[in-house]
Amino acid sequence: MKNMQVIFIHHSCFLVEVEDKVLIFDYFAGDRINGYTFRGKLPTYAPDTKIYMFASHTHQDHFDMDILRWAAQYENIKYILSKDIHISPNFLKKHGIDPKVREQVTFVSAEHEYEVDDLEIMTLRSTDAGVAYYVKTDGVSIFHAGDLNDWKWEGAGDLINGKQTREFRHQIKKISDKPINFAFVPMDPRQKNDMFLGIDYVLKNTDAEFIFPMHMWQDYSGIKEYKKRISNSGMADRIIEIERENQVFPFGG
Repeated sequence: MKNMQVIFIHHSCFLVEVEDKVLIFDYFAGDRINGYTFRGKLPTYAPDTKIYMFASHTHQDHFDMDILRWAAQYENIKYILSKDIHISPNFLKKHGIDPKVREQVTFVSAEHEYEVDDLEIMTLRSTDAGVAYYVKTDGVSIFHAGDLNDWKWEGAGDLINGKQTREFRHQIKKISDKPINFAFVPMDPRQKNDMFLGIDYVLKNTDAEFIFPMHMWQDYSGIKEYKKRISNSGMADRIIEIERENQVFPFGG
């Protein structure tokens, strides 16, 4: 693998540096969510750096309007946003953002393919809102699930929970035969005993080389617990142990 690094910013936000570009997924400022203080910080880059900012859907723990202000600082920034994110020219003007930033945005729908510069992008349909992303660039392949997960909730009933499972597996099967270097997949402790369902399916049904749990609401204790449950040590080693925000993971070399 090429020299590159992954940075866990916070929650579901990851930054991937590969070759001469930076890919950032689902960033939001740390004070946006009531009851939480996320402390992840995005690095600063040279003004001409190629930056690609992805947002999987409009939920406030996945999208922050202020990312559009980065266009004033980075001349080569581009945005790939789920189409449920609405940024009309009037909305941008009202918030002091240059409406021309829309020219740097590619709005995406679920289950489509796109090309942005040399990025090949495939979208999956989320089981919650918006999309998940499968991205290839410079020989590196990345899967960011957004809120695509096997969401099972107490009280939802077998009919709804069963439908979620079927749809989640249907979507994951679309990338089951594709190369994946890095997969970012929810492991939400609010699901209690069901928190490992989605990530376990991805582990067993894709060739993802490294899988990063996410959407953990600052509780990373489940990662070690999950790895203990995996009898195959080779499979367990594919799960990356996240311990803190702003954690850097170098690869290659």
